[in-house]
Amino acid sequence: MWDLLLRGGRVVDPASGLDAVADVAVRGGRIAEVRPHGAGSGPAPAADAAAEVVDADGRLVTPGLVDMHTHVWHGATYWGVDPDPVAWRTGVTTWVDAGSAGAYSMDGLRRFAAEPARVRVHALINVSALGLVAETGEHHALDNLDIDTAAAVAARHGDFVRGVKARIDARTVGRHGLEPLHRAAALARRLERPLMVHVGYGPPTIADIAPVLAEGDILTHCASGCPSDLVSGGRLTDPARRALDAGAVFDLGHGSGALAFDVLETEVAEGVRPTASSDLHARSVHGPAFDLPTVMAKLTAAGVGLSEAVAAATVRPARALGLDAGTLTPGAAADIAVFDLEEGRFPVVDVHGTVRDAPVRLTNTATYVGGRPLPPCAAEPPAPWVPLSPAQSGAEDERVRRTRSAVRRLERPEDFDEPFPRDGA
Repeated sequence: MWDLLLRGGRVVDPASGLDAVADVAVRGGRIAEVRPHGAGSGPAPAADAAAEVVDADGRLVTPGLVDMHTHVWHGATYWGVDPDPVAWRTGVTTWVDAGSAGAYSMDGLRRFAAEPARVRVHALINVSALGLVAETGEHHALDNLDIDTAAAVAARHGDFVRGVKARIDARTVGRHGLEPLHRAAALARRLERPLMVHVGYGPPTIADIAPVLAEGDILTHCASGCPSDLVSGGRLTDPARRALDAGAVFDLGHGSGALAFDVLETEVAEGVRPTASSDLHARSVHGPAFDLPTVMAKLTAAGVGLSEAVAAATVRPARALGLDAGTLTPGAAADIAVFDLEEGRFPVVDVHGTVRDAPVRLTNTATYVGGRPLPPCAAEPPAPWVPLSPAQSGAEDERVRRTRSAVRRLERPEDFDEPFPRDGA
């Protein structure tokens, strides 16, 4: 007897090379079996083979999504959002907070944000002990970039800390140039963990940053229109190419200002296989990033296939950070995302207002962590420092209304005749 059986969905699990109609069985919070339909696969499991059977016919079933660039230190930093109100309606089961906490606040991030969350949360430690308590400027005082202190704190947290984060742009580093980057790299080498470098308006430029990156380090905001030397003339620039050839991971980190379709399309044509991350924070959750499935759709609008987009949001970020996530291999944690998959022409927009048509739209219908479905959860109102346009305010009001309706449906389904609206937005 299994605890849960998802029957007849299109299962896309790039970690195992599977893209087929299959059944996914769960026992004890872990994947027990994935059985493709067809010749040689044996009979389909009986309807009474599990305590709960879910008909996934016509839906897309993937590993729980892995978002390697988020900000979830809510209530304590400028950028933080609570992951739970987003996770249940998007399929993101593993969240990596990218530098919200430095040495001074890593204990708080873990105790008050990560551990209470229903999803799995890991962190990249900010090289600045201040973290992202403010909008920017955490590198202005080098006394806060104490590598010995940061290393001691990271060691105390063990595998919770999966790497190092440094924002390297003109506003953040101020007059210190490359010194914060060199300290961040030294910290990453000491921890034997990857370094994630945020790039934006220079200086420093990509030409300055690329030589510091080692194999496995992560260049986030890789398709931003801000750096002047990521792409040029329809090609990767020489510094960007050297970073790629050296084994750096190119990561989208969409956010509210870091995705330009012309840059992304150039990189894809040049052979870049970016990981998909949302850089979800207090602003970008209201657009234009919205959530990780939306970012995945934007990848497909730039010419990336659906299976590759799923890989970019599951197994590849998991491997980049050494996470036990992003796969439906038997024995793995039963973190699962189920989507309605529509094919057609769906307009999507980058941060500059440029529109492309995505060939698919993903609408999450169920999210499981350890084999248990995440319940509907309403978000807190936006913080006073988060400016919303009238359209964003209206969309937020509608999201709250629909989430509250979903909660009522879960509590009193007998009062409703219509199907349960899992998308929540």
